[in-house]
Amino acid sequence: MTWSPDSWRNKPARHIPDDYPDPAALAEVERELSGYPPLVFAGEARTLRDRLAQVARGEAFLLQGGDCAESFKEFAPDNIRDTFRVLLQMAVALTYGAAMPVVKVGRIAGQFGKPRSSAVETVEGVTLPSYRGDNINGMAFTPEARVPDPQRLLKAYGQSASTLNLLRAFAKGGYADLRNVHRWNLEFASGPQGERYMALADKISEAMAFMDACGITAGGQKALTEVEFYTSHEGLLLGYEQAMTRTDSTTGRYYDTSAHMIWIGDRTRQPDGAHVEFCRGIENPIGIKCGPTMEPDELIALLDILNPQDEAGRIVLISRFGADKVAGGLPRLVRRVQEEGRTVVWSSDPMHGNTIKAQTGYKTRPFDRILSEVTQFFEACEGEGAYPGGVHFEMTGQDVTECLGGAQAISEADLSDRYHTHCDPRLNANQALELAFTLAEKLREDRRRAAAAA
Repeated sequence: MTWSPDSWRNKPARHIPDDYPDPAALAEVERELSGYPPLVFAGEARTLRDRLAQVARGEAFLLQGGDCAESFKEFAPDNIRDTFRVLLQMAVALTYGAAMPVVKVGRIAGQFGKPRSSAVETVEGVTLPSYRGDNINGMAFTPEARVPDPQRLLKAYGQSASTLNLLRAFAKGGYADLRNVHRWNLEFASGPQGERYMALADKISEAMAFMDACGITAGGQKALTEVEFYTSHEGLLLGYEQAMTRTDSTTGRYYDTSAHMIWIGDRTRQPDGAHVEFCRGIENPIGIKCGPTMEPDELIALLDILNPQDEAGRIVLISRFGADKVAGGLPRLVRRVQEEGRTVVWSSDPMHGNTIKAQTGYKTRPFDRILSEVTQFFEACEGEGAYPGGVHFEMTGQDVTECLGGAQAISEADLSDRYHTHCDPRLNANQALELAFTLAEKLREDRRRAAAAA
C-alpha cells in the first residue's frame, strides 16, 4: 500500500490537540523542524532492531525505563545523569543475575506528550483544558498556560538534543566503564538495596582485577568500558514525528529520527487510525501497548499492518493490564501470537494499570501491585510457551516518594514529602533497584530450570 510520512493525516487521529489557536503557526514550526538535524541515526535504529531480535530469540533481556513525562522545569544535567545511572545499576543487576545481555532503552529525550483520559479538568469549580505535556501546553492551572503553543515543539527538540548529547557522553566517554560500578550508586539509595548493589559492585570489581592480573585489559574492550543506550517515547504528536522523519541515504527507507524506538499507546492503537498508519511506514522498532480492551484478533491485525514480513526485532508488545486483570487478558493474547507463529518481544509495563488515588488525594502506585503484575507476566508468557523478554518502568533517579511500599515502606502519609511528578507517579532508585534484583533472581531461576530440562 502507498505510504508517505504525511499519509496519517487522512486517518482519524486521537489524542492529538486540534485546538491550536493558529494552525498556520503550527504548520510553520513543523516545516522548520523538518529542516533540523536528526536526533538519532538510522544505523543506530537498525542496531537496536538487531538487539531486539536477540531478545525475541530469548538471548537477551529488554530494560526500558525513564520518566513518565519529561518537563522543561526539571531539565538539568544532574537529573539526566541520575536516571541514566539508575538504569545502569538495574542493567548490571540483571546482567549479573541472569547471565545474559541487557538491552537498555530510556524513556528519555522526547517523552513529553501524554494522552489524557479527559480533555478538560476542573479545580474548585473552574474548568480548563487538561495539561498534555510540556511540548503542548503548560502545567500551571491558568487559561493562558493551557493554550497549545507550537513554539513548545522547538523547545522540546532543543531539550531532546541536549539530553542525547549528554547521554552519548555518559555512554561512550568513560562514565559507563565497569570500573566505575561503585560510583553509580546514588547517595540516597541506601538500606537493603544499596547494600545488595554495593556487594554486587565488589564482585564485579574483583572480576575486573582478576582479568587485569591475567593480562586481559578492560581498557581495550568496549563491552566493559562503554554501553549501548537507546531512546524511546510514545509517538503521540504525529506532526512532530512526521517533521523528524528522514530518508536513510544507505537504504532509501524512512526512519523517524526523533528516537530509536517509538511506541503506540493503548489509547491510539486503532488499526485504521493515524498512529498505526504513521508507524507502519517507518523502519524503527515499534512498541504496541496492550491493555485490557485489546482482543486477539485486533492484535493480529496490528501485526499484519506493522510487521507484514514478520521481521525479528521490529515489534515489542508491551502489556499493561493491572495486577488484577493480567490473568484474564494476557494469556489469550500470548496464546494467539504463539499460534500464529509471530516473532515479537513480550515486555511488561506494570505501572499504568496499577494507578490508584490515595486517601490523601495523591495519585500513586503500590509497589506490591507492580511486582505482582511483573510476576504474573512471567507466568503468563511461560505458560503459553513464550519468552518474557522485557520490562518497561516509569522511574527516576530523583529521591521521590510517589509509589507506595517497597523496602522503604513508603506510606500514604509519606507521599507529600517529595512528590514531584508532572504526570504519573514514578519509582525511585531504591524501588527500581529492588525490582531489578527480584527480576534477576527470577531470570536466574528460569535459566537453571531450562538447563536442567535440557
